[in-house]
Amino acid sequence: MMRSYGRILCITLLSAIIPVASADYQSDLEDWFNSDDDKDFENILAINEGQLNFLIKPPDQPVHHHQNKLIISNTSLDDGWISLQQCHYNMDNFPRVEVVYSPERIRKLEIVSSKNIELAWVENGSVQLVNVAKGASLCVKAESRALSQNIDGSYTLKNGPFMRKFLDGYFPMHVSIDIKLPKQLEFASVSPAQQAGFAVSNQADAIHLDAWFEGRLKTVLQLKQRKLN
Repeated sequence: MMRSYGRILCITLLSAIIPVASADYQSDLEDWFNSDDDKDFENILAINEGQLNFLIKPPDQPVHHHQNKLIISNTSLDDGWISLQQCHYNMDNFPRVEVVYSPERIRKLEIVSSKNIELAWVENGSVQLVNVAKGASLCVKAESRALSQNIDGSYTLKNGPFMRKFLDGYFPMHVSIDIKLPKQLEFASVSPAQQAGFAVSNQADAIHLDAWFEGRLKTVLQLKQRKLN
């Protein structure tokens, strides 16, 4: 799905954002590579080759923020479908972008809002964007088949890989995930483990993940049955 000379932000469970290449865009990219602008040179140095690297300190400049709100309901425990609210902030400047979802894992996809995007519409399980300006934002809602039950009665919720990719390198990214739990479930564990650059907090009915990183991030949450009085 990756177009040549494109940047990709990929979330396998939820979506993949794919810039669509054009002749004009490729020309612009060549200009970018040949630019003497110091900021452009610093951007090239900022990418890595895909290994996961959590950032102890967030970058000085705003980066793409991928925000997800997931609601696990009682019916989710039976069929695996959860409510999804998803927003992208500080998007990169591209003339054409596709937000592509796995057709087997998404339904009832709708655009909630967009800013600094000329055109946005839903098409065959994807969101099509035209003339995305730097710093643009997009919010959608849908239902995602993301929850699976284990033999012992526990549940697994997998997210990722999250990445902000340009050619063969990866730029810094900010991902936050808020999960609303039903009363039957509680937090058991998460992988990778909490560390500098990856914060994990949980309450009786909610979990919050917040990651600043470069490379590819996958998260796996284990949810266990709560002992009810």
